[in-house]
Amino acid sequence: MDKIILKLEEFILSYAVIIIALMVVGKAVSRALFSYSPPFADEVSQICIVIATFMGISFAARKGRHISMSAFYDLAPFKVRKAFMIFIPVISAIFMFVLTYFSYLYVMDVYESGRVTPALQMPSYYLYIFIPIGFLLGGIQFLRNAWINISKRDAVYLGTDAKDYNDEDHRDVSEEIHL
Repeated sequence: MDKIILKLEEFILSYAVIIIALMVVGKAVSRALFSYSPPFADEVSQICIVIATFMGISFAARKGRHISMSAFYDLAPFKVRKAFMIFIPVISAIFMFVLTYFSYLYVMDVYESGRVTPALQMPSYYLYIFIPIGFLLGGIQFLRNAWINISKRDAVYLGTDAKDYNDEDHRDVSEEIHL
């Protein structure tokens, strides 16, 4: 199931970014060559930005690429870093689940209002449905990050797919410098 979710996240994120690029460049070229700007281009770009942003939460957590302030973390000994990487993902997961709940309420409010997008005349809740899904998957991934740090005592993991860079062996780098 995890591999399927990973492939789905990669697919969604990569195509969202490609569509954003095509819409933005296409709109600029169309405006320059034909003095016409397709009205749907901004809307499609906005939808893809929302999708990429919120579906990217889980992917970033899985790869250990989420935003972090690591000044104290980098200086800390192994046991402290290990504790941080259990505590921080659990707190992050709690916040993700709370945000899932509130964003779900928002999506339901938009659904019940019957709003549609201006250019595409698409129900607006289609745009926002990715927000609670992204928060939910992000919360699950943060719990997985905490669990891998609890279950594997030999190393610190920033994500389920990423060991801590502080634990990597740096001998190859120093040997290359002296050559």
